[in-house]
Amino acid sequence: MKTAVIIGAGPAGLTAAYELLVHTDIHPIILEKDSIVGGLSRTVNFDGNRMDIGGHRFFTKSREVQELWDSIMPKASAPALDDRLLGRTPDLDPAGRDPETEDIVFLNRQRVSRILYLHKFFDYPVSLNPTTIRNLGLFRMTSMGLSYLHACFHKRPEKTLEDFMVNRFGEKLYQTFFEGYTEKVWGKSPKNLSADWGSQRIKGISIGAVLKDFFQRALHLQQKKVETSLIERFSYPKYGPGEFYECLRDEVLGLGGEIRMNADTIGFTGGEDKNITAVLYRDGKGKTQKVKADYVLSSMAVKDLAAALPEGWLDEKDKETAQTLPYRDFMTAGLLVDRLELQNHTHHRTLNNIVPDCWIYIQEPEVKIGRLQIFNNWSPYMVKDSLHTVWIGLEYFCQEGDDLWSMKDEDFLRFAEQELVKIHVLRKGAVKEGHVVHMKKAYPAYYGSYKDFPRLQQSLDTISNLYCIGRNGQHRYNNMDHSMLTAIRAVELIQNQSTDKSSLWNVNTESDYQEIKEEDRNSEK
Repeated sequence: MKTAVIIGAGPAGLTAAYELLVHTDIHPIILEKDSIVGGLSRTVNFDGNRMDIGGHRFFTKSREVQELWDSIMPKASAPALDDRLLGRTPDLDPAGRDPETEDIVFLNRQRVSRILYLHKFFDYPVSLNPTTIRNLGLFRMTSMGLSYLHACFHKRPEKTLEDFMVNRFGEKLYQTFFEGYTEKVWGKSPKNLSADWGSQRIKGISIGAVLKDFFQRALHLQQKKVETSLIERFSYPKYGPGEFYECLRDEVLGLGGEIRMNADTIGFTGGEDKNITAVLYRDGKGKTQKVKADYVLSSMAVKDLAAALPEGWLDEKDKETAQTLPYRDFMTAGLLVDRLELQNHTHHRTLNNIVPDCWIYIQEPEVKIGRLQIFNNWSPYMVKDSLHTVWIGLEYFCQEGDDLWSMKDEDFLRFAEQELVKIHVLRKGAVKEGHVVHMKKAYPAYYGSYKDFPRLQQSLDTISNLYCIGRNGQHRYNNMDHSMLTAIRAVELIQNQSTDKSSLWNVNTESDYQEIKEEDRNSEK
């Protein structure tokens, strides 16, 4: 029996192991350096209150990924369940949960996320409605409209992220809602970021898409295609995304796969033919172990992968590119509070009438926080007592070793609380307790040596039995479903004994990839 060593037990790694077990006779061994599965999509349990690291909606245009979700966690709820959970308090138990949902795995959730700017709420993505017009004022709206018309007739060459955004939103709207927040996320001006980030994350969104969506809704016209950022409902495991990956882990183990936790990959062995024969890792006791490998599927950061390859497999230029690839790190402060000071002036019904947002983009320039998650609105099961407390996550984008990253947990929690008091989200003394989570290399960045990444990618592809999968494995700002899809493509390549790895790298690079390519693939079958 051949062996595939899979580095990382995140969405891509667990999916790869499952696909190998279901479709091949290759034995998968996952090496995970942490003590918990799920990667960035894990769920952290703090005294019965669960934290989603970054917010992960279970929505995809890929039939293959959807079928995998359904096969692992098949019991999904009806949309009406959302109303019962959040709108009919008498039906709920003392913790704010519905007894009728105990056997439900996936909840059907309503997507609400807004921008907090000028201490006012704006829809996200920015939409054309009376609230937007009232908050911005006639002068700003007119200026933005003229700026957008100018952008329509004077397109910029899309060399930078600023070019990409101005072409789709106009300069005034870009400066109001995108420039400052993007700099907060990446630590750099959009002028210094590659346009590739836009093509990955907001490729289908523009003023044109917003206007089209507005008129289709107003005229009750059927929408044939819905951009990911415009969806209104999504599935969500009632105990957070980590619940799904724990179920997937159990499936992998039940089918005979291996998962070795606290196993940090440190090296590879192989010959001059650039074929990996074994993977070296450091176990939880600090001892170096070696495992034979016929195939390697890597979701570890490309920077670390390149450093672990045998000497001479990459030339000096590629090694330098990999060594200097940029990343943004991530911190979440989970705060348990008695209430929020924000008022719910929407038509959405919620427990205790808290604001209905899953997350809020914080555009206020006087604070460093990037986003605010309200876990009660993702699922009441995420909160130990959702009737009497609100469990929130404050998301900060930082760099390993900087002032934020280096703060002691108690100092960071105090700092996070003060920021929310400053922008009137909390009152002083509202916090009962808190928890801090650090995530290294959470966001592969598109600046610096990233411009030379295509050359490095070609060199990695010359290693015949190496397949780069997942967000960090491809240094690409993928969503969860895209990461899973790269694993599915890698297993297909192994099955077909194909040396052309282009399908692996093409995931999430074309605007209609999931819809068009999927149909082509099914017709070929």
